[in-house]
Amino acid sequence: MAEAVVDNQVQKKKKDIAFFRTFRRLVKNKLAVFGLVIIVLLTIMAVFAPIIATYDPIEQDLTSAELGLGSEGHWLGTDNYGRDMWSRLVYGARVSLVVGITSVVIGLVGGVALGLLAGYYRKLDGIIMRIVDLLFAFPGILLAMLIIAMLGTSLVNVVIAISIWSIPGCARIVRGSVLSVKKQEYVLAMKSLGASNSRILLKHILPNCTAPIIVFATMRMATSILSTSALSFLGLGAQPPTAEWGAMIAAGQDFMWSAPHMTIVPGIAIMLVVFAFNVVGDGLRDALDPNMDLGK
Repeated sequence: MAEAVVDNQVQKKKKDIAFFRTFRRLVKNKLAVFGLVIIVLLTIMAVFAPIIATYDPIEQDLTSAELGLGSEGHWLGTDNYGRDMWSRLVYGARVSLVVGITSVVIGLVGGVALGLLAGYYRKLDGIIMRIVDLLFAFPGILLAMLIIAMLGTSLVNVVIAISIWSIPGCARIVRGSVLSVKKQEYVLAMKSLGASNSRILLKHILPNCTAPIIVFATMRMATSILSTSALSFLGLGAQPPTAEWGAMIAAGQDFMWSAPHMTIVPGIAIMLVVFAFNVVGDGLRDALDPNMDLGK
């Protein structure tokens, strides 16, 4: 019993050391830190939208339509219906973050489950991976559009479509990690001791596959937010008068000359957020790479 307690303490200490090393490597990456700051600001905007927003995002005031940047009371201007662009931008952050997180989480659940089964059970590998290959045969945005066309246009269906789109990529990454991890000596030792397959998968293999899953989830957030905006721009996602960045760009494309800020402002917001998640994903990939410690 005492030896088990000591061993658990040693393992916990090793995990703490690995966490701090990873954090230190991530902090050294200036681009990743910059991206992390943007993500934190996005989260604050989404959570405290009712406090941060200065106006109701769907309230119309036709007497103040198409005001430019820096206008009194509307520092980011107004749209063609007189709605405050800053308030709509803030509430749009909430929509993008909620849809992005929800779709990525659902996609991870399905992808991780399929990847674990395909990588661990050879008999299921062929069946699961052929289904994954079939999903890969469709361009991602086309697959999402096909799903929405069958289910109908709404943000809920956008979440479902992007979730299904996320599953094959996650499944393939997890499968590759499982194929590598299951050959390790500690997994073979657990099998020889009579441990159940479910225990081996959940307690020993899955925890050692978390690094690529975390990186995939972070970078997939960028894809999900961009896809949500693209689908809303095409009229397949958020419907008027919902404040969503892609829908805002679609509404402003007819006013590019008279009120260019209607498309430029949400466009810059999408660009910054997608950039932030991508650079944080790159930073996490480097920070979680154990080879970074070699030669030190």
